[in-house]
Amino acid sequence: MNDPFVVGGVTLASRLFIGTGKYSADSLIPAVAEASGAEVITVAMRRVEKGQQGILSHIPQTMRLLPNTSGARTAGEAVRLARLARAAGCGDWIKIEVISDTRHLLPDGYETAKATEILAGEGFIVLPYINPDLYVARACAQAGAAAVMPLGAPIGTNRGLRTREMIAILIEELDLPVVVDAGIGRPSQACEAMEMGAAACLVNTAIASSEDPVRMARAFRQAVEAGRNAWLAGAGAVKARGAGAEASSPLTGFLR
Repeated sequence: MNDPFVVGGVTLASRLFIGTGKYSADSLIPAVAEASGAEVITVAMRRVEKGQQGILSHIPQTMRLLPNTSGARTAGEAVRLARLARAAGCGDWIKIEVISDTRHLLPDGYETAKATEILAGEGFIVLPYINPDLYVARACAQAGAAAVMPLGAPIGTNRGLRTREMIAILIEELDLPVVVDAGIGRPSQACEAMEMGAAACLVNTAIASSEDPVRMARAFRQAVEAGRNAWLAGAGAVKARGAGAEASSPLTGFLR
């Protein structure tokens, strides 16, 4: 089936991104990665910066690293972390996270767009983590983002698609891939995001905090694939409430 998923000029077979945080042991990551089928994996640059070669040693070499700027409170801090990631050999892909709100952990749209413009100008493939705000998304697109990553719910909450309507607007209005990131807690919720037309989902907490992360990773892989196929197939029309039912088989011509 001709359904390419292209980010920053790279064609990906999997529409599921995974993370490396919150696992009971980093040694679980290879099995989770295999079960998920993911080709892109995020890692907090601060974990690498502290000399923890251990986290990188658990990531399959076939996967594309997506370092993130977790911990950055300003555009300047995010830019510094991105440059460190490149210098450390993590490649040119970067997930911009600029968060100064320590309670709700909501991203700062202005600082995020600012960092995106600087790093895109330096040749980075920038994927900014944002609130599902159309104006922020457009600013990031104009700044050179390769995709946008709106949150489905506050990060780490597993609450699902609380911002569903806003994400739908981004999908409708933007020419960039929309990767739903943060808050997805169940495979069914990832499936729903894909049914809406999202290009991909990034899932970390829901997998890492489950009782069986490997099995859960496999479940998310299947859910993302099912949701994408459903979107490609085109859902049938939904009848308005009160319009009555409609038989799927004729109600006339019965045998006598």
